[in-house]
Amino acid sequence: MPRKKSAQPDHVTALRVRTPPRRRLDPDMQKYFAVCEEKIQHVPNVLLAYSAHGPKLRNMVNFYNELMFGESPLTKLEREMIAVVVSCANHCYYCLVAHGAAVRELSGDPVLGELLALNYRAADLPPRHRAMLDFAHKLTVAQRDVGEADRQSLRDAGFSEEAIWDIAETAAFFNFTNRLATATDMMPNRLYHGQAR
Repeated sequence: MPRKKSAQPDHVTALRVRTPPRRRLDPDMQKYFAVCEEKIQHVPNVLLAYSAHGPKLRNMVNFYNELMFGESPLTKLEREMIAVVVSCANHCYYCLVAHGAAVRELSGDPVLGELLALNYRAADLPPRHRAMLDFAHKLTVAQRDVGEADRQSLRDAGFSEEAIWDIAETAAFFNFTNRLATATDMMPNRLYHGQAR
């Protein structure tokens, strides 16, 4: 029986930009790709897309790793939750699929991953997470209206000034990457679809 064709287009991006062979990447980036394959069994398509753009690849890797894995008052799961809620508001297919899988895996709750990807307001969340996601969502859809009352609602939920910075920075980063992914029709790695379900 022939394998059913996937509904997802079969490209990394819709741009006619060639991804260079791995051997042409700088040695540290070659090593980084090898670490990705060892730890998560693939190189994320966003990195393959960035590899065609020289030094921007290293900049992206360094910034992303510091933002999502570096020291922060926010947990890794909280940062991934922000990524999914921002991506939902922006209808970013790539990030909803990739970061939705991360939320499912980190939380151990496939339902939470789906709720955040579709409508975080329907999720039964603790007040801390509700305040965090309300702020990230508002910063995405009504950034001109964000003000001191919104920051105070985060303080009231127990977030420090540093945590508020990290919430804003994470939301801002995913607004950037969502727009880039959407503009280039970037496709997520297919294996994300079945992860942690």
